Amino acid sequence: MELQKQALLSDLIVMANADAIVTDSEYEFILRLADRMGFSKNELDALFENPQPSRPLFTELERITHFYKLVLVMHVDGEVHDKERVAIHRFGLKMGIRKGVIDQIIHKMKVSNNKTLPTKTLVKIFNTYYN
Repeated sequence: MELQKQALLSDLIVMANADAIVTDSEYEFILRLADRMGFSKNELDALFENPQPSRPLFTELERITHFYKLVLVMHVDGEVHDKERVAIHRFGLKMGIRKGVIDQIIHKMKVSNNKTLPTKTLVKIFNTYYN
């Protein structure tokens, strides 16, 4: 389970670094998630130096949750760069998320006042494409 958590944090690190700049807000966001997962700041910093490869997520809930965290880290600094858009599409497709779902979530986040989505909205988008 520890390797799975390291891989999940590493994905967030790779996403934050997609534009070659990890902002303070991106780092703090990932640090808060790492803390919730039981990782210290030093352990997280080690992952920044040596990110682990992605690992498959098996349940739909895991994929939805992880993809949403990736989208949040993309928006946390208030700027979305083209390289981040490319990276989020790659991550989503690699996780088996349909392009339409990725595009819908990115669009809804873009027009959201606080750059977040209610759980119901997120689930509705996935249900539209998968049921």
